[in-house]
Amino acid sequence: MTSASGTEATYANVSGQQVDQRGNITVISTDSNSWLGSASKGPRSKAELVAFAPNGSVLYYNSSHTRYWDVDPIEKSNSASRSGSGETVEYLYSDHMNASQCPDFLSKDYWQSNEYANSVPYAQWQEYTRSHSGDGACTRNGIVQTNLKTGETKNIYSEITPGKHSTRWHDGDRINATHYAVADIFLDRTYIVNTETSNITWQWNAQSDYDPATTGREYPIDWTHINDVEVLPDGRIMADLRNHNSIVFLDPTKPSDQALDEDWTIGQTDNHSILYEQHNPDYIPRSNGGPAVTIGDSENNRVIEYQRSNGTWTRTWEWKDAHIQWPRDADRLPNGNTLITDSNGDRVLEINRWGEIVWAVDIAFPYEAERLPGDESAGGTSTSAAGINSNANGPIEQVWLGIKDALAGPMFSATQYILPQWMGFLEFGVAVFGLIMALSWGVVEAWWLSTPIRERIIHSIRSP
Repeated sequence: MTSASGTEATYANVSGQQVDQRGNITVISTDSNSWLGSASKGPRSKAELVAFAPNGSVLYYNSSHTRYWDVDPIEKSNSASRSGSGETVEYLYSDHMNASQCPDFLSKDYWQSNEYANSVPYAQWQEYTRSHSGDGACTRNGIVQTNLKTGETKNIYSEITPGKHSTRWHDGDRINATHYAVADIFLDRTYIVNTETSNITWQWNAQSDYDPATTGREYPIDWTHINDVEVLPDGRIMADLRNHNSIVFLDPTKPSDQALDEDWTIGQTDNHSILYEQHNPDYIPRSNGGPAVTIGDSENNRVIEYQRSNGTWTRTWEWKDAHIQWPRDADRLPNGNTLITDSNGDRVLEINRWGEIVWAVDIAFPYEAERLPGDESAGGTSTSAAGINSNANGPIEQVWLGIKDALAGPMFSATQYILPQWMGFLEFGVAVFGLIMALSWGVVEAWWLSTPIRERIIHSIRSP
């Protein structure tokens, strides 16, 4: 198998994986196509959290959860165990549970006794819960702190949500030693929780500012798909509404119906040229050439950056190549390089200022990557301030990118969950073409065999 950098490599879920050396630890979380945690064959059969040491060896490995999502480094001052270091991280996970393990979500006793449930009105809780009752399962979403070097682990906070697919939390961001901001996909909100008491101290419900009847996907099954939240240096919260093709900025000092700073929103619900079901936006502050935001613009098969100037957002940078397929993360590193998580491309890669790949690892279905000790794009500079230009692709790559753009959309991306790992975009296209040709041949063959020979001959003679 050939890696993204053109060398022979194996997947990270094969023991003995060794990658090229890099200056610091690289942590990668992966998604999977397992459903109730029962692994099937293939490199996407189980989710993984893997950390590569600076020398390229595997420093840490964990495959005990159904899904791994956000990973953040933890400073000692914010560490729950007060042992934070350059090797300590917090990650979000999701574990699917069978129906027999799930609580009675619809009972009023459960709603009254559970801080997470009763933080919304009972009628709303019932509405959302019933929309996922057909899954026959539930999901434990949790936050875990672990030291990658020693393996010391501490459970920080968790809650159980009904259903599976659209109830799995993808992201959270630590505010201080006791409080966390959570992107709550299930209830279409962002909230702040005291992880020591489970008390929810603030929340923003998307219904405060968006109409479920005219925006997003089907309500309430997967309306907003809030998949990312980031606490900004000024105390605001940036949240990603994937299914609204929008990134919003919220003020947690204000009530839900006043928290949205609408002038700062990036994207429009029905304008896919700005954003199209994006993931993991990273904020670059004014001190580093911002305000700017790097984004995995997933359905547009590109990573981009928006710069704010004179009260408006302008796209100032874009990177993609012929191999990129549904990227879900892009972190600007302090040296000006960008660390990209190419999910359906099954790779994590680092590009330099000129768009050249300088480091890469093949790993199945990655969700996010972090280069420690920095947190996402912390310490990175905006492309405008650093003079970094978008990359240019050759004519052959432009053809492939044009075909990808024509096929872009959630349905095509969803096929990657069920296709074998070796079937990339090119292989998928060849397979579809072959299927069409086979069906066409079958129709002609059936017509020929079902028509008497005499009629076929007469028809052939009379035809001009």
